[in-house]
Amino acid sequence: MGSVTGNFQSETPLHPAASAFLTEAFDRGWASPDKRHAESQKVAILLNEAKESLAGHLGLRREQLEILSDPAIGYHLGISGLLREGSRLLYPAISRSEVFAIAEGVPAEKLETDSRGVAQSPVGEFEDVLAWQSANAETGTIAPTPDTFAGRIFVDATASGALLPLPNRWSTALWSSRAWQGPAGVSIFAIGDRAIWRNALPHFDQRISSSDFSVPLTIASAIALDAFTADYKERRSEIRALNHEIRDFLHNEIGDVDIAGGIDTTLPHLLSFSFLYIDAEILMNELDRRGFAVDSGSACNSANMEPSHVLAAMGLLTHGNIRIALHNEVNRNEVIEFLKTLQVLIAEMRA
Repeated sequence: MGSVTGNFQSETPLHPAASAFLTEAFDRGWASPDKRHAESQKVAILLNEAKESLAGHLGLRREQLEILSDPAIGYHLGISGLLREGSRLLYPAISRSEVFAIAEGVPAEKLETDSRGVAQSPVGEFEDVLAWQSANAETGTIAPTPDTFAGRIFVDATASGALLPLPNRWSTALWSSRAWQGPAGVSIFAIGDRAIWRNALPHFDQRISSSDFSVPLTIASAIALDAFTADYKERRSEIRALNHEIRDFLHNEIGDVDIAGGIDTTLPHLLSFSFLYIDAEILMNELDRRGFAVDSGSACNSANMEPSHVLAAMGLLTHGNIRIALHNEVNRNEVIEFLKTLQVLIAEMRA
């Protein structure tokens, strides 16, 4: 295998700003913030500062925010905590597998999705719950705000991070630290109004989750979000221009390709495209041999050998799929080299 010329995978190394502080964070964040010892009180101050920073970037009040160690638990807390007797769960056909799993055990309705990744707009009843995805992790398609929905809204912001605002009537929300080059093992869960939410997990007290979370990783996540937001703001126009250049190249220089969503209706840094007459696994391996790391298939369950349910729901090609992420560190030379290599490989595989 060759060395990595360009990392276009969804995963990326920890943001340098967070990485530089991580050792110090572990040195300073070992004590429990719940105790009264001097070191614990110092950690409590650091943790509160981190939470204030996270809340500010995500458009929350500090008291709405909770830290979880596992995003999967956040789906259960966010959705099941809103369901009541007589509720229905409404969810787009391109939702994550965690949402599908919850839907199997409750009255639910799957919302069909068009070729743009837009689900039909449900009205719903007051007791109903909508699992609304601000942006899809696999295709980057952005969902219209659910202004007409009458019930409660769970927001899956694990793909969009701080790049998209919450809808006005959100009830619960979930983010993943990985969306802003933060560490794994940290997710942010928020409750808009605790009067309409109840803890669906076994619990002994008022804590949202009985699982511990890492204070040092939480501090590192806050640092990463602050730095990532600044970097993205500076490079957003450039990243969007690269997105546009890639789309033009795929259509005009390679052809027979489905690109998920339009440039104005997707996150600028995410692209998903599928090639006719191409085996994605072979293509990925050949790209990897030349130093380009990309993703393929479903972002929800990469171990599942079934075709992507997201692409199928959108009516796009489910074979020959490649997903790339244009991280803040990616430059145009890397993108051009990747596209030229891709063009050669596609021509060879179609010959």
